[in-house]
Amino acid sequence: MVIKMPSITNFKRVNRVGDLIKTEISDILLKDVRDLRIRHVTITDVKMTDDLRLARIFFVPLGEVTCSDEIMEGLRNASKFFRRELGKRLRLRYVPGITFIYDKSFEYGDRIDRLLAKIEGKENR
Repeated sequence: MVIKMPSITNFKRVNRVGDLIKTEISDILLKDVRDLRIRHVTITDVKMTDDLRLARIFFVPLGEVTCSDEIMEGLRNASKFFRRELGKRLRLRYVPGITFIYDKSFEYGDRIDRLLAKIEGKENR
């Protein structure tokens, strides 16, 4: 019986392509996007499927605690533009499909900071 081990090189390639897409999407947001709804969005992470066909792009809006429906709609509308631009910039056999996901970890971290500050304020009394 032969046990097939997961390919480590494939895993590394997935991470490298994800990092490259993160860099390119950030650059596109900075230089090429004209939509004011999504102009101040920061890309926090990119997770790729193993076959490199889908990219889940995690983001946070700058200066806001939560994500508005307006920002989500702007990103949804611009996803074809981002995919086309990635196709021009990257040398990949297939340009991955793009899904934008709001990164709630910053919201969670902000909540923890507020709770710790509240606890620290009570201890100083």
